[in-house]
Amino acid sequence: MNHSCALLLAIVLSGPALAADTWDAPYAANPILPGYYADPSLVQHDGKYYLYATLDRWGGRTLGCWESPDFKQWTYRELNWPTKEACTSPTSIGSMVWAPSVIRAPGGKFLMYVSVGSEVWVGSADHPLGPWTDAHGGTPLIPGNYRPGYHMIDAEVFVDDDGSLFLYWGSGWDWKNGRCFAVKLTPDGAAFAGEPVDVTPGNYFEGPFMLKHGGRYYLTYSQGVTISDTYQVHYAVGDSPFGPFTEATNSPILVTDHARHVVSPGHHTLFTREGRTYMLYHRHSVPYDKDKIGRQTCVDEVHFTADGLIEKLTPTHTGPALARDRDTGRLAAAALASSEIAPLYGAARGLDDNHATRWAPAADARGGWLQLDLGGTQNIGRVAVRFEYAWKPYRFALEASADGETWTTLADHRATSFTGSPFTLTLTPAAAARYLRLVFPADAKPEEMSVWEFAAYAPAPPPLGDSPGR
Repeated sequence: MNHSCALLLAIVLSGPALAADTWDAPYAANPILPGYYADPSLVQHDGKYYLYATLDRWGGRTLGCWESPDFKQWTYRELNWPTKEACTSPTSIGSMVWAPSVIRAPGGKFLMYVSVGSEVWVGSADHPLGPWTDAHGGTPLIPGNYRPGYHMIDAEVFVDDDGSLFLYWGSGWDWKNGRCFAVKLTPDGAAFAGEPVDVTPGNYFEGPFMLKHGGRYYLTYSQGVTISDTYQVHYAVGDSPFGPFTEATNSPILVTDHARHVVSPGHHTLFTREGRTYMLYHRHSVPYDKDKIGRQTCVDEVHFTADGLIEKLTPTHTGPALARDRDTGRLAAAALASSEIAPLYGAARGLDDNHATRWAPAADARGGWLQLDLGGTQNIGRVAVRFEYAWKPYRFALEASADGETWTTLADHRATSFTGSPFTLTLTPAAAARYLRLVFPADAKPEEMSVWEFAAYAPAPPPLGDSPGR
């Protein structure tokens, strides 16, 4: 493909509407995050949500962390801990940081249990964003050799009604022979308060999560192979935090559906909001490619039957109401790009408010641009860009034009790269322009240019009681 020619996609998005429940529909709310994040954990604090997740593929030197005031708009945050460098012991292996579990303990502290290598570390903080400190004397709470033959990962903490803390963890090797261990923790969450017990239910492999509902204990977990299409969510029920747990008759409750492009959903967390229960989980990016693991975080509502079973989930692309209508203020636009790798990754994918789709340049592209046509001169108060990877550096310039010929630079990150998500530029005063474009340096490779979303917004209205002339 000649990537010097402009590719115009005549799709104009004018405002959010309830998306068709297909993976590539504009305004689909699942995935909720722009990028590849697995094994999610969620904390609600002071009216905000904090989501922690594994950086895919297979973790990074730290965790991914996102903050949101409304469960719709998410901003990437960097944490000081855990890191691969800080969480190292004689039983560590090469695997990175993954599978966090974060809660606010009854005493007020935030506790994080996280897998680093093949062992579990614990940290504490006064705020969900930290600063976090190691809570176990610089050593793992569960060393890699604690139960030889099993994988000491995927620790998940549970707070019972009386404030008691319990920890569940464990997996197998080579996608088989998973075991689930459980232990009561000390009130500070930093040590065992007893001897661990094996509570493994039927069809267990990894990713345990405990939920208490109607006075009973629901041990939910993943089974199968996450790198293929067999990963799924099961559950078992017991009368105490240690069981015994009996797998439910309608388990599994969340499985692959190739026809709807939902592949290997699992490693989840459950949370409540306004009396409703939701499952936060990961599934493969679309199109599914067994050789490219890029799992994405999604959310769907959970329902219980009258006799206490968890109903089977139908995973959606639209997402539940709490995640929809996340970008109501963007200006209508059409998209133009220097190149695209395939129609599936065309320019219009970068402005459809759907985190399953993105613009990607041609495979042989070196440098390029992505452009918005607002249809006429508009007052632009803010611009936001979500690149493919929040934790990787991007070099670019943001430019504006009234006629598509003469361009003004609004921001320049070609020499000093930007990391994070979104890149946001607030314009004071507002800029009058018809066109906006991202311009990447001539040596930028395709993986340094891909964009989930590129959006422009009108200036914010004045506060109530004020007038523009005041």
